[in-house]
Amino acid sequence: MLRSTFLFFMILLLVGCGAKKPENIVYFGTYTKKEGHVDGQAKGIFVGKQNLKNGSLTPLKTAAEVTNPSFVKVTEDGKNLYAVSELGSSDAATGFVYSFKRNPDNSLEEIGKLGTAGFAPCHIETDQSGNYVFVSNYVGGVVMMYKRGENGVLKKQQKIELDNPEKAHAHSVTIAEDNKTAYIADLGNDKIWIYNFDSETGRLTPKENAFVELKKGAGPRHFVFSKDHAFAFSINELNSTITSFKVEKDGDLSIIETVSSLPIDFNKESYAADIHLHPTGDFIYASNRGHNSIAAFKLNKKTGILDEIGYYATRGETPRNFAISPNGKYLYAANQDSNSVTIFKIDEQTGELEPHLLPVEVMTPVCIEIVP
Repeated sequence: MLRSTFLFFMILLLVGCGAKKPENIVYFGTYTKKEGHVDGQAKGIFVGKQNLKNGSLTPLKTAAEVTNPSFVKVTEDGKNLYAVSELGSSDAATGFVYSFKRNPDNSLEEIGKLGTAGFAPCHIETDQSGNYVFVSNYVGGVVMMYKRGENGVLKKQQKIELDNPEKAHAHSVTIAEDNKTAYIADLGNDKIWIYNFDSETGRLTPKENAFVELKKGAGPRHFVFSKDHAFAFSINELNSTITSFKVEKDGDLSIIETVSSLPIDFNKESYAADIHLHPTGDFIYASNRGHNSIAAFKLNKKTGILDEIGYYATRGETPRNFAISPNGKYLYAANQDSNSVTIFKIDEQTGELEPHLLPVEVMTPVCIEIVP
């Protein structure tokens, strides 16, 4: 009797303290067919588990068969996953965005598919309320905004057409913490477009000072805020640089500096891809395709200046997107052209990276989404 009572109270204690789960779920966006820039070999979206204790990834299986699901995004409430289908004009009349319900076993159940009004959709963002989804089309100068229904099914809400559409390459949308401003990275026009966002009406409208222009040929690709949202950073694909901005009170951006994402002595072909802030807010990381590395920088939280920490080989080819585990201990880099994901251990004091475990086989990985 005493033993049963003891076990009962131990169970209550564990439940009451919120016993930590030993793993996170990880979804991988991939390429599934041969394109001009990649030989896609996957079948669709992969799903696996991240061991929180040692950082390992296992097991991996196909969660949904989609053509070129190169970017995937799980909603903040964890109920849905959205995936682009990165198609060109020779494939279909438009690219697509797929809507999935996440099942308790982390499998995906398709609940919708909509056109993106452009080609090569390459990025998905949700607003801070979780009610709206934004898809950027690399070809056509179009960003589509969708209204998210209660069950996660999307409905077309607004079509945003960027200036100079033949040249424009919308690569990402980023929503400010207050949910009032949207930033569109336009790789083709070398601009970050700034829009007012009204989450009540679900409308984007250009600000009076509608953009900040970067150096010609920079190619802004992805955009991230500092932890306090006082600063923002753009990874620029074509000239392999990172631009730091001060975020003004009205949401405008003022350029602070631009630094290279490559070592000073590297002079071969390389293109920057992704950028992320460490959960502590102390470090910025960026990926380089060609140099095949992750660049690490220390962030000065008072000035927004980046100080070089080092450059770390990904032990694979063409690292695209990468992800940092929510606990800040591990970084995972998707090596698109060597069918692998590299695991790094992060020194949370210095920001340095250390190769950790062997790379994990994932066919043509592009995007990594970790779900706590």
